[in-house]
Amino acid sequence: MELRQYWRIVRKRLWIVIALVAIVLVSSLALRSGRPALYQTSMRFTVSLVPEPRSEDYYAYDHYYTWLASEYFVDELTEIVGSKAFARTVGEELADRGLNLPADALYGSLRGDRKHRILTVHITWGDQAQLEEIANAAASVLQERSATFLGQLGNTDADIRLIDPPVAVLAAQSLKERLDLPIRLFLALLAGVALTFLLDYLDDTVRDRAEVEAMGLAVLGEIPPLPGRRRFPWQRKLP
Repeated sequence: MELRQYWRIVRKRLWIVIALVAIVLVSSLALRSGRPALYQTSMRFTVSLVPEPRSEDYYAYDHYYTWLASEYFVDELTEIVGSKAFARTVGEELADRGLNLPADALYGSLRGDRKHRILTVHITWGDQAQLEEIANAAASVLQERSATFLGQLGNTDADIRLIDPPVAVLAAQSLKERLDLPIRLFLALLAGVALTFLLDYLDDTVRDRAEVEAMGLAVLGEIPPLPGRRRFPWQRKLP
C-alpha cells in the first residue's frame, strides 16, 4: 500500500521529474559537443649512461655500476619529463623549429612513466599536427639536452635511444567522462523525485478520502470526477 501511495505522489507531479531530467540531458549534451577533440601519443626510450673509460687494466664489475646508475637515471627522467623545466626546454626547441607554443600549456600535456628501465613519454594535445611536432621536439630534448637537467652528467649527455616512435591518435574517453552523463541523469532523477515528495509534503489540501479518514473524520459521501476528464494528457480517462 505504501508503494502505491509513493507512486501516486510521484505520478501527480511526474512532469517535474521529466522536465528536470530533460534539462540536464540537453545541457550536458550541449556542453559535451563544445569540447575540442584531444589527441595523444606515447614514445618509449631506452636509457643508459656511457661507461667510464678504463685508464688501466683493472676489474670493472662488468659494468654493474653503469647499469645501476642507469636505473636511477630513468627514475629521475620520469619526474623530469613532467616538470616545468622540461616543458620550457621543449618550448624552446619548438620555437627554434618555427612553432611557438606556451610553456604553461605544454607543462600539463607531458607525462613520464617507466617500466623495466624503459622510459615512456605520454603527450596529450588538441591539434594532431602540433602533437607530432611536440613529440619530435621532446625526443630531441631528451636525446640531446639531457645533461641540462642533471648536474651529475656534466657536459656529457646520456645514451637515450627511441625504440617506439610517436603515433598521434584520437584520445579515448576516460572512465570518468563515460560515466559523467549517466551520473548526471541519475542525480537529476533523484532530485526530481525528491522535489515531488517535498511539494506533496508542503501541499495542505485534502486529496482523497483516506486523508480525511486519517484525520478521524467519517466520510459520508464522495463525488467522483467528471467522466472522461483528466488533469494531464498521460492520465487515463474515466469511463
